Amino acid sequence: MSQLQSSWEMHQQSVAYLPDTDMETVAASTSLPDPAGEFDRNVPRICGVCGDRATGFHFNAMTCEGCKGFFRRSMKRKAMFTCPFNGDCKITKDNRRHCQACRLKRCVDIGMMKEFILTDEEVQRKREMILKRKEEEALKESLKPKLSEEQQKVIDILLEAHHKTYDPTYSDFTKFRPPMRSSASSRGAARSSSILTQDLSSEDSTDLFGSDAFSTFPESVEPQMFSNLVLSEENDESSSVNIDFSHLSMLPHLADLVSYSIQKVIGFAKMIPGFRDLTAEDQIALLKSSAIEVIMLRSNQSFTLEDMSWTCGSNDFKYRVSDVTQ
Repeated sequence: MSQLQSSWEMHQQSVAYLPDTDMETVAASTSLPDPAGEFDRNVPRICGVCGDRATGFHFNAMTCEGCKGFFRRSMKRKAMFTCPFNGDCKITKDNRRHCQACRLKRCVDIGMMKEFILTDEEVQRKREMILKRKEEEALKESLKPKLSEEQQKVIDILLEAHHKTYDPTYSDFTKFRPPMRSSASSRGAARSSSILTQDLSSEDSTDLFGSDAFSTFPESVEPQMFSNLVLSEENDESSSVNIDFSHLSMLPHLADLVSYSIQKVIGFAKMIPGFRDLTAEDQIALLKSSAIEVIMLRSNQSFTLEDMSWTCGSNDFKYRVSDVTQ
């Protein structure tokens, strides 16, 4: 008896959150979870009354929709059936309508219980609860911010611009001066010339980079890293200055990478509606104030949180924070 009461309480709680269905179906169904979890979801479930395809547990037994409805109607009408045969008819999907008495007896035999059938008052209460839930969901949906057609169009343009100016294969990285992480080869890397010449100018953006306004920065923002540079005279005959790049072995490669990234950001900016309509001075001002932030945002596509590194196509172009700080 205690097990029956517990099952009934579970049913009462679960029905309150049933999806939007016909309330007669709600009243008829007590689709309880598998009590022992012994049914494989991939195995077809069979109605315990007639052998038809079952739709779940109804009134404490696995049945089809037809037998579920038959049991509910019979119990609510308190029907008394008489078998016209011997009282032991075998109920199948095809003949289940022929003998109501044996069909009802079979329902009881497999464990279907009238106590699980909802009363009219309970049906009404569940209907009101479902209606209230639908109204709450509709209110939540109406409060969600929605983009206007114009806003969505701008987003689509920005996405297209990003995809056209961001190469997820990072094939251009092979054109940079190679990353030299060992101090032994850093001097050679520092003196090697960059092959990023005409390739970068193809972005039709040299007008911005070539501008004096864009290349002029306040003297007060000189990077701290350059305070470590060692200046020395090679000999008396030549007064040339040699710079020790032993602590900046990655600098040539990173310089090429940043230059390339800025060129791509400029290409991206030129695809933004209205950007080309601005004066050159305004374009430069906007790029100077935001290019690095945009580069960082775009670089997140290659960032891996597990090892805190950026992997740009291969391990040859795998960067850690230490590569930058050094």
